[in-house]
Amino acid sequence: MLFLWLYMFYSCAGSCAGLATRGSPAPPRFAPPLPHLLQPAAGEPGEESSLEEQRAAPDAASPISSFFNGSGTKRLPQAIIIGVKKGGTRALLEFLRVHPDVRAVGAEPHFFDRNYERGLAWYRELMPRTLEGQITMEKTPSYFVTKEAPARISSMCKGTKLIVVVRDPVTRAISDYTQTLSKKPDIPTFESLTFKNRTTGLIDTSWSAIQIGIYAKHLENWLLYFPIGQILFVSGERLISDPAGELGRVQDFLGLKRIITDKHFYFNKTKGFPCLKKAEGSSKPHCLGKTKGRTHPDIDQEVVQRLRDFYRPFNMKFYQMTGQDFGWD
Repeated sequence: MLFLWLYMFYSCAGSCAGLATRGSPAPPRFAPPLPHLLQPAAGEPGEESSLEEQRAAPDAASPISSFFNGSGTKRLPQAIIIGVKKGGTRALLEFLRVHPDVRAVGAEPHFFDRNYERGLAWYRELMPRTLEGQITMEKTPSYFVTKEAPARISSMCKGTKLIVVVRDPVTRAISDYTQTLSKKPDIPTFESLTFKNRTTGLIDTSWSAIQIGIYAKHLENWLLYFPIGQILFVSGERLISDPAGELGRVQDFLGLKRIITDKHFYFNKTKGFPCLKKAEGSSKPHCLGKTKGRTHPDIDQEVVQRLRDFYRPFNMKFYQMTGQDFGWD
């Protein structure tokens, strides 16, 4: 009876960190989630999470053994990196994991876009165990462009802190295309996919590589559920040129002591972006994998300019909404 009582106590503890949330499926009352449901969904082609990241499965110790071992508790995330794809979300997550008060899922859960019907109990089981004072995090870049995601995250906890890593939308689109090209070498050219009609110069906004970069449009949906002060916008460009500076802003936003500083980084000239001198749980230097920093194909400069003209009014609106000038023009 003692074990049963402890298990029930554990399952019901917490408000935002708990399971019982309005509008969300309730967990089984006494039975833990089935083991085969505890694994993150594999990323689809074009996603940022790699096979190696998907294998970074969370531990599956029982709540009772966790209670006695003092190894921490699985909690729903207090902060989520919600976007954007090919903006630098993987780099930001890896850098943040150096902080002793940050615990994060390696793979992308895709809970609020693909797996929502599995319920918050399933989602919480994906999270790493944390001690009091530590922050639980996850990142899934597709949340930012998923219409249902803001309401779903707000339903889980209105106080969830959100982080968006943004990048020059033209460069981001080319990077997006480059990733797809590496997996599907026979796809049409970037130029042909960009336009509905090359002669008239009409941009095809239905193409996801273009559509994702209309940041102002997506942000409007999030502001229906979250105040602007609850969302931090990280510059993907400054994350490369000044990683410690951007990480300082992120640590402040999360209420963390500024532990991650310049001393944690070195610039890898071959890859063209900063790397960690010591990764989480390791004494060795760590750079992001070979899927990061791919060489972009040469794109017709006329097409690049057309895209810059297309994005300019959306960028200006985004600057006004966020109060930040990202300098993309």
